[in-house]
Amino acid sequence: MHPIADKAKLAMLCMQRFSWEQGTAMQALLECGDLEAMAMMAEEAAYRSLEDGRVAMMGSETAVNDPCACGEGMIVASAMPGHEHLKTNVEKLLSWSLELAPRSEKGILFHLGDGVQFWNDSLYMLPPFLCAAGKYDEALHQLYGLFDALRDPETGLLRHIWDEGRQEFADGAFWGSGNGWALAGIARVIAMLPPEKESDRQKLISMNKALLADVIRWQNEDGSYHDIMDKPESFKEWNLSQMVAYAMYRGMADGWLEKDWLPKAEFLFDSVVNAMDDHGRISPVCGAPFFNKPGYSVEAQAFFLLMDAARDKCLAKSSSIIC
Repeated sequence: MHPIADKAKLAMLCMQRFSWEQGTAMQALLECGDLEAMAMMAEEAAYRSLEDGRVAMMGSETAVNDPCACGEGMIVASAMPGHEHLKTNVEKLLSWSLELAPRSEKGILFHLGDGVQFWNDSLYMLPPFLCAAGKYDEALHQLYGLFDALRDPETGLLRHIWDEGRQEFADGAFWGSGNGWALAGIARVIAMLPPEKESDRQKLISMNKALLADVIRWQNEDGSYHDIMDKPESFKEWNLSQMVAYAMYRGMADGWLEKDWLPKAEFLFDSVVNAMDDHGRISPVCGAPFFNKPGYSVEAQAFFLLMDAARDKCLAKSSSIIC
């Protein structure tokens, strides 16, 4: 791990968190190998659970997919001594995802319970949990449905929000972080698919490679991105840079991305490190709590740790074909 990773982790743990932020932080700790801290965050997610199975809930109860970001970490924690009772929470969260959550006629879950919208955030929150639970067909069904609804055929990028009721985009912006959520979520699903899903794995690899290529076209010379990628008047931020690097490192480490991508990933990694302050905070990023201005966020801190862990895994394979 990079020497500044501990500061980045401390900053992450000191920030307030909603359900998807709790889940992304848990995933970061899981991929960094800090299972004890991850399990304690799983316990807290279970403590703040609703009767319908959603975990890590606070404030509004409209979130449908965001609580599922905690899923993989809770599955791992439930197999650890002293945390076996979390299996009940995993079962209830899975029941929510498969049976209770509101969804379209084609079975694609809406992002919020008070509307009929698909958000690109959901590509990270839901399919990886379903994969981790062994529900591969449903994970792929959700992933393909969301991706197809949100992808713009001209640019290859994902728009932010599709309204299924009005059959139009409620937010057609090419939001940087939203495309980053998709890149990272698809990378995680690729890694978890079993051998019998090889044709889907190859399809997802092609999808993610194409999305990577389309996203990096909008990268600024210093490695940053604009919050709305094609709008230079929107603020510059660094979280998408981390998300892109994470997908690159994961792709190379997992064997589906060529080693030629390594210099691009390393450039982004170094650029993000240079953007960190003395406390390990990455800024500016698309900032909490409303993500409409530059600032700090749990997800940005988490993605530094995710990127760093994926980098270590990639560089450890330096003698292989890929890295």
